[in-house]
Amino acid sequence: MTDASKTNSTGNLDSTKPDADHQTGLQAKKEFNMGNKPANSEIIDIEQFLASAKPVPPGSKYQIRIDKDVKVVDVDHLTGRQLLALVGKTPEKFLLRQRINGSVLPVAADDVVSFLKPGLERFMTVPNEVTEGEGPQPRRQFTLLKADAEYLDGLGLCWEAVVEGGVQIVIIYSWPLPVGYNVSSADVHVRFSSGYPDTHLDMAYFAPALSRANGRTINAVSALTFDGRQWQQWSRHRTSNSAWRPGIDDLSTHMSLVEDWVAAELRK
Repeated sequence: MTDASKTNSTGNLDSTKPDADHQTGLQAKKEFNMGNKPANSEIIDIEQFLASAKPVPPGSKYQIRIDKDVKVVDVDHLTGRQLLALVGKTPEKFLLRQRINGSVLPVAADDVVSFLKPGLERFMTVPNEVTEGEGPQPRRQFTLLKADAEYLDGLGLCWEAVVEGGVQIVIIYSWPLPVGYNVSSADVHVRFSSGYPDTHLDMAYFAPALSRANGRTINAVSALTFDGRQWQQWSRHRTSNSAWRPGIDDLSTHMSLVEDWVAAELRK
């Protein structure tokens, strides 16, 4: 290359190395995109790839969902703080949860979340309104099996163990739902029979009542009053292919079945 080819239109040498401030600005701009879809790269929809069981490829743009907000980012990982910033929130005022492999797990402010990790679906935020020593404590009116308590704690959601009318009931608050219902999350409760864990868990109860966004009717549901609230009972029962297995099945496997009921309803 000749010296002439290195000059700009004014005849001065054209510096190709940006100054430090310019480099910093470019790097910050590239770190993550605040929701505007890039024009010149494939956009990978994380939820669609999960539904199709495809591995998420590196080196692309990624569409993620946080609550009901859809965002596109330029990198394959972000911290919890950066994810909250995408929807105008901070870890001081909101908790972040990720739904992955059927479970809901907490994401701390400085935790790094990879969008390439198998099973990642979406993110949820929860107002961080109660600090230590403030507000009512969750009810624990009966003792759960260790495995059930560990499952519930691992959800990263508030839950309670309540006894009403002699029936032991677990309530899970803000349980996430797939897109296609009238709400993105709902409270759900499960009733324990006296013979559990040798006898099976059955059905699920939602509040508020669920309806399909497309207006189609959900069959085999009814209203029930519990804990001073109206709940929607889903009359869904195990078949011979999903018969209760004592010593294997527990609350976690039952809730996996509930997830399948909720997803299957949208496929009808």
